[in-house]
Parts: sequence; structure tokens; C-alpha cells
Amino acid sequence: MKAMIFAAGLGTRLYPYTAQCPKALIDVAGKSLLQRAIEKLCAAGYTELVINIHHFGEQIIQFLEANHNFGISISISDERDQLLDTGGGILKAAQWLKGDEPFLVYNVDVLSNIDLERFRKYHLQMGGMATLAVRTRQTSRYLIFDDALLLSGWKNSNTGEEIISRSYEESALYAFSGIQLIEPAIFELISESGSFPLIPLYLRLAKNTPIIGYHDHSSLWMDLGKPDQLLEAEKYFSTI
Repeated sequence: MKAMIFAAGLGTRLYPYTAQCPKALIDVAGKSLLQRAIEKLCAAGYTELVINIHHFGEQIIQFLEANHNFGISISISDERDQLLDTGGGILKAAQWLKGDEPFLVYNVDVLSNIDLERFRKYHLQMGGMATLAVRTRQTSRYLIFDDALLLSGWKNSNTGEEIISRSYEESALYAFSGIQLIEPAIFELISESGSFPLIPLYLRLAKNTPIIGYHDHSSLWMDLGKPDQLLEAEKYFSTI
């Protein structure tokens, strides 16, 4: 099974931790974020990974070489010349992600105990073009889903701005968790180029293509985007 780890971010919110290394190699309780992501994907049966790089990308290459790619197939999608955001990132990596089965995309700065096997079964059962793991949590930007968990729009709770992709009668607001499964057929539907994010692409496709939500109730989910969140993760792993 194939998966992509987003590891190319600048990590500006984590400065000064990222002044000399990429966010992916920040240590949390004795292991880098990248190692934790790789081990989680391997445990779920993913054996073909692609990792995108940008900020201090050579350090990630050296880290993987020093660890013999953790015994699996790992390809590097090199974005050191231009950071491509999430949509541009998967498009550049398409050569490794195309095939007959859905591929997982996992943000390197997410720590979660989500059951990836159950998540995959749900995706296959629902038959969407993409399935987004979402959670009930406070944020400023929400995805709007109807009662069948079909993506219907987006809302900024601070500004009141909304984007509506499709009509709906009942709805729920969820926060995206940075974990998703995508069908390779999506590449045929992408008209965007260069650097672009995935969420606006999903909102465009949702008008005619099922983009599904998976309500994740797992007990652990952390977005390690800020220094205080790193400290919280250190405390969590020191108790288990």
C-alpha cells in the first residue's frame, strides 16, 4: 500500500526549533516526528512511501539514509526549488502514487492513534474520491458536511466567510485532522498547477464528486505546530 507524508513545510510557527532543522526532524520524546509517522504507517501495512521535502531537505535525506529507509521503499519528492503546498505536493508526487488503490496522505506534524486500517475500510466502503479524517474540535476554519458526511462547504468562524459546494439540509461542522485517503483517479480531475492547497480543490470537486468525511473519535490527536504543543506531546509520551 502507498502513502505520502507531507514533510516540506517551513515550520515557521515552531521557530526557533526549525531554525537549524526541518519540522519533520524535531524530536518528541526520543523520536523525530518523521520517524513516528513512518512507524505508524508501517504498522498499518504501508510499505511504499513518498516524502516531500523543502526546508533543510538534505537533512531528511541524510536521516533516511542513516536509518536505511526503515526497511521499506521510500521515494523523495523534492520541492527544494519551490514549495508546492498540499495540492501541488501530491500532484508532483503523482508518479509514485498512481495505481489501482487509494493512497494515504499524512501530515508529519500530526500525532494520532487513529486506526488506519479501519479508516481505509471506511473509505473503500463509502466509495468517495477522497475521505478526510475530521474531528469535533475548536478551530477557525471548518469543513461543512451534510448528514451523509458528504463535503458540502467551508466556513471561517472568525470572519463568517463561507464557500458552499452543494446544497444541504442538515449539516455538521468538523475540523480537518491532516489525515486523508485519496483515489489515484483524482489526478485526472486536477486542473490546478504549481503551488495550490487541497481544500479548495476538494470544494470544487465536491459539487459533482463525493468527498467524504470520516468522524475520527480516537483518543489521541495533536497538531504539533507550535512550541507549547511540542511540550504537551513530550508530557504525553512521558506517561505511557
